[in-house]
Amino acid sequence: MAILINLVGFKLGWLACVVGGANGWPLLGSAIALAIVLAHVATARVPGRELTLILIVGAIGAVWDSLLAGSGLLTYASGTLFAGTAPYWIVTMWLLFGTLLNKSLRWMHGRLVIAALFGAVGGPLAFYAGHRLGAVDFADTTGAMIALGVGWAVIMPLLVTLAQRFDGISDRPGAAAGAQA
Repeated sequence: MAILINLVGFKLGWLACVVGGANGWPLLGSAIALAIVLAHVATARVPGRELTLILIVGAIGAVWDSLLAGSGLLTYASGTLFAGTAPYWIVTMWLLFGTLLNKSLRWMHGRLVIAALFGAVGGPLAFYAGHRLGAVDFADTTGAMIALGVGWAVIMPLLVTLAQRFDGISDRPGAAAGAQA
């Protein structure tokens, strides 16, 4: 049941951010997603560790999406505070994505090749869905999809590895303590 709640929360937050970003309400979508993130952290076995993971994921996402925006491959409909950077609602979505890593996507722990394949396909598909909803535009769709696929193929195994290191969800005795070593 926890996995289903985690997935539904992510999907609702993702949709709120994308629809908000597409329609000029990026703050509303971000607020909804942040509420979901805070609820996730509040229910974690080791909240500090889970929050650390989520913040690291947000920082990685902010840098990656800012590189894409700065290159001109991606342009966003709203929520960009500084030219050439990722909008705050997309960074909030990265924080939200961090909530999946030790719950719904736990099955990827230790499966880095699968994580890379998942990222190579899932990352571009999520951005394409955001494009279709009007939240993001591509200067060159093929080039953007290739860049997103390569980037996510590298980022996803990194995120899975970080999730194992900063696991604030596991009920396995020693799992979180072992991550400190």
